[in-house]
Amino acid sequence: MGQTLSGKVALVTGGSRGIGAATARALADEGADVAISYSVSADKAEAVARELEGKGVRASCFRADQADPEQVHGLVEAVTGRFGRLDILVNNAGVSVPAPLGDPGFDITAVERQHAINTTGVIAGIRAAAQVMGAGGRIVSVGSVAGTRVSLPGFADYAATKAAVAGYSRGAARDLAPKQITVNVVQPGPVDTDMNPADGELAATLTAQVALGRYARPEEIAAAIVFLASPAASYITGTVLNVDGGFNA
Repeated sequence: MGQTLSGKVALVTGGSRGIGAATARALADEGADVAISYSVSADKAEAVARELEGKGVRASCFRADQADPEQVHGLVEAVTGRFGRLDILVNNAGVSVPAPLGDPGFDITAVERQHAINTTGVIAGIRAAAQVMGAGGRIVSVGSVAGTRVSLPGFADYAATKAAVAGYSRGAARDLAPKQITVNVVQPGPVDTDMNPADGELAATLTAQVALGRYARPEEIAAAIVFLASPAASYITGTVLNVDGGFNA
């Protein structure tokens, strides 16, 4: 696209690795100044920020627990304080906690934290960003194909968090349209990340369900996110875009 985001400021939550880091790099390649948040991986986040600065943009990393709405609001305030504005929010931070129904030993604390990060944290980010974004603002949340099709047992709770993100984003798109802020969701299929590696326990089962027969690279998901954040996507809002290699075909 060629520096289409020059002069813009983007925040990518969970930007120290995986899809988040790939998205941060892709936004910087388009000229955006980029803030990334992290929860525990300070060294990785700082390394990503330095890499982004090497691309000629401003970059910074901020610690924030996505499960805590107050910290999410504080994160948005800190980013606008550092950069002077916020034009793009990418809600990427997320976790996956298998919890089969009927399993008396499932970790309720982990499941509740999954909901707090994947759903409540996204809602908090959208609400906070809506207060500071001007016309032309872009909000993109990373959902999952599990939000529309649960292909494995044990993921009902995870799927519910991602379905909630899609539903909330459609409503937010209506609410923020008068401000010319777009709100969209990218739903990846299997992606080769630390959370779900292409050589991991679930890889063979998931790959068999993908029409293209392989996992995605994080950069392929990032490309869709950056498109939705770009001026070219100015008439797209309330959309859920599957980037899944035909998983849901």
